[in-house]
Amino acid sequence: MSLNIGISDTDRASISDGLSHLLADTYTLYLTTHNFHWNVTGPMFNSLHAMFMAQYTELWNAVDPIAERIRSLGHPAPGSYSQYAKLSSLPDAPASPPKALEMVAILAQGHEATARTARGLYPVVDAASDEPTADLLTQRIGVHEQSAWMLRALLED
Repeated sequence: MSLNIGISDTDRASISDGLSHLLADTYTLYLTTHNFHWNVTGPMFNSLHAMFMAQYTELWNAVDPIAERIRSLGHPAPGSYSQYAKLSSLPDAPASPPKALEMVAILAQGHEATARTARGLYPVVDAASDEPTADLLTQRIGVHEQSAWMLRALLED
């Protein structure tokens, strides 16, 4: 059955590609955040352990709506580590856990990068009048910008 939701095949493909990058960034950031939750040590352990848990839980809950939007646009959602490694703008988590404040800096940078990925989709989404994707992007950008701000605040003197 053909898909006719009022968005051209070309635009749906472009939007799905951009959302695939956002999904890869989100999943990579989720995995890194969960890793840091497990491995954080030092005087800020309790607060960072709790903060990282709240953040990885939010990220985990975000991957499904992004993937389902890709599916709604008629394209398969990427779902393998090799696909995410190719699509993500974020580096993989360090093999050895860094110090706590380095974890904070890595996560702040990851949230900023993910916000940039989401923001970069707006031109094609706007041109295609794809309001559901625009709404999803607006929500994701807000979360990532707020998370980055909270993490950066921990790095200030």
